[in-house]
Amino acid sequence: MFEPVGGDVATEERPPPRELGKGGAAVRTVGELLITAGLVVLLFMVYEVYVTDLFSAGKQSEASTELDGEWGKDRTLHPELVDGKAFARIHIPVFGADFNFTIQEGTTEAALEVGPGHYKGTALPGEPGNFAVAGHRVGKGAPFNDLDNLSSCDQIVIETQTDFYIYKVLPYKDEVEGWAAGKGAEPKCDKVGTLRDPNAADGGPYGETNGRRIVFPTKGETVNPVPYKDPEILPKAEQVSLLTLTTCHPQFSAKERLIIHSVLTQQVPKNQVGSYAELLPKISEAR
Repeated sequence: MFEPVGGDVATEERPPPRELGKGGAAVRTVGELLITAGLVVLLFMVYEVYVTDLFSAGKQSEASTELDGEWGKDRTLHPELVDGKAFARIHIPVFGADFNFTIQEGTTEAALEVGPGHYKGTALPGEPGNFAVAGHRVGKGAPFNDLDNLSSCDQIVIETQTDFYIYKVLPYKDEVEGWAAGKGAEPKCDKVGTLRDPNAADGGPYGETNGRRIVFPTKGETVNPVPYKDPEILPKAEQVSLLTLTTCHPQFSAKERLIIHSVLTQQVPKNQVGSYAELLPKISEAR
């Protein structure tokens, strides 16, 4: 028989643990509740970030396939907008050639679980006014997770049944002064101006429309035909063709909204270029 290392060890009797008083029991109970609450929150975050992404990916795939089928029938048709149904696609080249999501009509929770949603009543792609689109930043596919990484003059492409509409992010507030002689002179910023009226003290109708803004959720005028202004301030024929993207800010919070404003710079009919893959090299040369 092998002896334990160090020889015999005497067995010592240990006193029983002291009983917790009322205060100690309360502390232990609170601790256990906090641990349980922490686990619940952790499981909820896993569900929101990962599980809902899987569900939305499946819904997005179905919507994309259905949209391809609709578009394949007849490119001369302009289908009616149906709540929750996809009618366009969004591509953001700086996020990679494979970044694309269908855009559904409406911003209900059901619509946004599929992908970005069009604010009902706002302009349509290419039209004068404000084509406004909302999307989740965390979970449910998180299509707008990286919107805060966009820079002025970055391209956003909206694809419809018949055309590609190329928008470019407007100058940020700190870039407005000296824009024309500064970044605005770069080739990638071709056709991108500040939209400000130099003769108006407040910048005119578009004086508050910069490339990136952080606002409270109650600021619904973000998606007005002329952002932040009365809807009747300009007749439609005089309105600039804008694209506005909105999402929650900061990540994992709905306290504020991140707003990206961009301006239409080009329209490319699909009878000139058949697919986004064919369009991408052409617009990449212009960046």
